[in-house]
Amino acid sequence: MSHVSYGIDPGTFEEGVFLVDKPVGPSSFKMVQLVRRALGIKKVGHAGTLDPLASGLLIICAGRPATKHISRLMAGEKEYEATLALGVETDTMDTEGTVIAENPVGHLLPQEVENCLAGFLGEQMQSPPQFSAVKHKGKPLYHYARKGITVHKEPRRITIEDIRCLKIESTSISIKVVCSKGTYIRVLASDIGRALGCGAHLSALRRTGSGSFRAEDALPGKMLEEKDRARELLLENVRHIDDVLKDINDELT
Repeated sequence: MSHVSYGIDPGTFEEGVFLVDKPVGPSSFKMVQLVRRALGIKKVGHAGTLDPLASGLLIICAGRPATKHISRLMAGEKEYEATLALGVETDTMDTEGTVIAENPVGHLLPQEVENCLAGFLGEQMQSPPQFSAVKHKGKPLYHYARKGITVHKEPRRITIEDIRCLKIESTSISIKVVCSKGTYIRVLASDIGRALGCGAHLSALRRTGSGSFRAEDALPGKMLEEKDRARELLLENVRHIDDVLKDINDELT
């Protein structure tokens, strides 16, 4: 992936792509706002949401020449590292929800976990979680879920290209997942918990990659809160959209 710095008068900024390492806490929209404020440009968007509790790679496009290609930047495979809290299920499938079930975990053997994870490889259908931004009649599902209304949306086809266990502890497991866009890791965590027989919810999530973009190449999101330095930092770490698209095309050929 080429890295291009403008090296020109910052006042002439027109377009660019930025890799940002979002910390746990702020929303993806908050990170977009920080970039918008620093650059003084209205047209800014991201290529794939991360929930507030998640950290990691957020691709942010600024300027119409870049934002019009967001869908292409979203198309690549996603890579995550996730921690599943075992024995506890929540209505949101993550730590922000209400506990709806608790079960004993027992002693999980490494081979038992690996066999379970192997069952999730490949193409499958996945239903969006009730607490999600998927729209129904113009409103996100979480709007209905907060009112106790269940809305059933058609399952979507996803692909789990790779899934493996990184660590097993008494009440949690950590996994690495490579998957197609649109995959809800919260739902995957819940399904894995049920397959293990104890239930689970997502307790931590980090996006380490998206297509050929990597989190280790990203600008720490906390640095964008430094008003006096944010613009300079962004312009030192900008990638021209033409270079980014060329890299994507080269990977496909």
